[in-house]
Amino acid sequence: MPISTRSIVIIDGSNLYHKLKELQLPHRKEFDFHKFVESVSQKTQIVVKYFCIGKISALQQDQHARQMMADQQSLVTRLQKDGFVIQFGYLLKSDTAYHEKGVDVQMATDLIMNACKNTYDQAFLITSDSDLIPAISAVQSLGKKVTYVGFKHKPSYALLKACNQSILLEKRDL
Repeated sequence: MPISTRSIVIIDGSNLYHKLKELQLPHRKEFDFHKFVESVSQKTQIVVKYFCIGKISALQQDQHARQMMADQQSLVTRLQKDGFVIQFGYLLKSDTAYHEKGVDVQMATDLIMNACKNTYDQAFLITSDSDLIPAISAVQSLGKKVTYVGFKHKPSYALLKACNQSILLEKRDL
């Protein structure tokens, strides 16, 4: 892809974190997101990099949640220094787990709004969430190309089919 191709990169932060964890990648806290984005964007001109994640909040007495919140703030600060735009959803706590809400909608909105503004020619989606397929179809109908960036050990077959191209990564690629 020529350098004149304008691109956006949209990362589903939680999805990427869990894929890296499944690969047992050491030093996940020091993961170089900037270098990662540069490597998957195929020498395009990156116009904007989005990192979408559920925002952690914590009660004063919940030490575990407070540590998670501090870790997330540290990550957000590092990403912002690397030029990422942070898009927050929120986390909804059930009895046993947290559930991310609003992140997929934010990613779809970024994809569609930037296509309507003609900000990019190529979008790189780093997620495995097939909920984005309607947004992908919408931007493709506007002439935009969408590349699914996933992981070989657990690809999203729906995204492989829906996107113009795909990049499936292995542990050695990271």
